[in-house]
Amino acid sequence: MNTDLRVAVVTGAAQGIGQRIAEVLAAEGFAVARYDRQPSDATDPNGFVYAGDVTSEQDVTAFADAVMERYGRVDVVVNNAGIAAITPLEDMSLDAWRQVIDVNLTGPFLITRTFGRIMLGQPDVGPGRRGSFVNIASVAGLRGVADRAAYNASKHGLIGLTRTLAAEWGGRGIRVNAVCPGWVKTPMDDASQGEGAYGDADITDHVPLGRFATPDDIAQAVAFLADPARSSFINGTALSVDGGWFGDGSWQSLRLAARER
Repeated sequence: MNTDLRVAVVTGAAQGIGQRIAEVLAAEGFAVARYDRQPSDATDPNGFVYAGDVTSEQDVTAFADAVMERYGRVDVVVNNAGIAAITPLEDMSLDAWRQVIDVNLTGPFLITRTFGRIMLGQPDVGPGRRGSFVNIASVAGLRGVADRAAYNASKHGLIGLTRTLAAEWGGRGIRVNAVCPGWVKTPMDDASQGEGAYGDADITDHVPLGRFATPDDIAQAVAFLADPARSSFINGTALSVDGGWFGDGSWQSLRLAARER
């Protein structure tokens, strides 16, 4: 057990945004514990991969035990695992609703409760330096996007959880923030486009910077919020990383584009 290592936990780390977050944190010197339902061979010299389901309390507990046995502490937790469902509300089944809420909101609750208990028991080496949580929400958690009721609700809930715990734990040495990506080129986006939900132009035409985000754009924001040397007084924020879309107010156009398809 190396107690000098900074330790980060990243969920949904097998691909896309989570994979890039894990890579960036590893490059910044973190030992990264990667948690995902999918198998992954990717790791850093000090990290490890653990297969499990964020919606399973038993799996999450076993994962936390493995992290503590290996490192004896945890400094950063990134709740990244998530799924999408593009369906008009009137056509959505209860099972489909519950699946999205379970992965996107109950999963972060289980991960945060489990690792939060660990962090609260660690020495506080300075204000906001006992640990840090970064939750991957979405700009859809700040406004609404048509045909994504469960996804939007889960991300609004995740931002609410972020702000609540920032108030609850901030004075006890733990910072809790969220990153809210706009549209990102990932396997999740590929799947949605493959179903005919939207095309590239539906997104890029309404982003002032004229492109999709990349996983690295999101990972760099996470690394900033994870590092108390750079963000020690940032707590309870929901940081939009969307190329200016949220501030531009172009959501109505996406709603119309989605309805016309």
